[in-house]
Amino acid sequence: MTYVVSNIHGHLEEYKTLLQTVQFSADRDILYVLGDIVDYGPDSMALIEDMSYRVNVYPIAGEHDFLAVRMLVGYEKMQAAMKEGKSPDPAFAEELTAWIRDGGEPTLSAYRTLDKDMQEGIIDYLSDMPLYEEVTVAGKSYLLLHQGIYDFTPNLDLDELEPADFFEESLDPTEKYFDDKTVIVGHTPTTEGNGGADRIFYGNNSIFIDCGLGRGGRLGCLRLEDGKEFYV
Repeated sequence: MTYVVSNIHGHLEEYKTLLQTVQFSADRDILYVLGDIVDYGPDSMALIEDMSYRVNVYPIAGEHDFLAVRMLVGYEKMQAAMKEGKSPDPAFAEELTAWIRDGGEPTLSAYRTLDKDMQEGIIDYLSDMPLYEEVTVAGKSYLLLHQGIYDFTPNLDLDELEPADFFEESLDPTEKYFDDKTVIVGHTPTTEGNGGADRIFYGNNSIFIDCGLGRGGRLGCLRLEDGKEFYV
């Protein structure tokens, strides 16, 4: 079976509970995680470690993941510079502080406890995340991504877009982007556009699955073969 989830935001226990709920199997199942794996929650590093060990769990980058790579690499460079007696770059220090305040603090704190090999593994895993995936399940085609497609046109080549193009504009649930595939995204909590309900929301040939776990909501998961919804 093929499952899709998003915006786990460092909540390892909810992620593990979900795997138990759907009876996730390493032999027969696939899970796509549509970004924002890190920040806010307490266990971003342990969550990445668990996901990286599962060959049938496929991450897609969210803006928090994309930013975390740059912040963690920059943090390492800043620490090295300070050991040499150099002052931190003020612009980066300000950006780092803003990230820490906006949910990055538990990510950075957990990262600092890791040994160098684990830190390198975390950076590699975050850096290697694709920006989207196209899959076909039970005869239906899906485009999986985190947030949206900036300045979308029907003949757009997704491979020619910059990473920021996937994080600057949220998908419009009223617009039909493709005739031949359904777009599934996370990013925007469904409570903001679904009458306040923390449930998976269905737009015009699009599906929104961030049920707000990072903001006190819950984790929503969709099984593509039959459309069954799961919540933790």
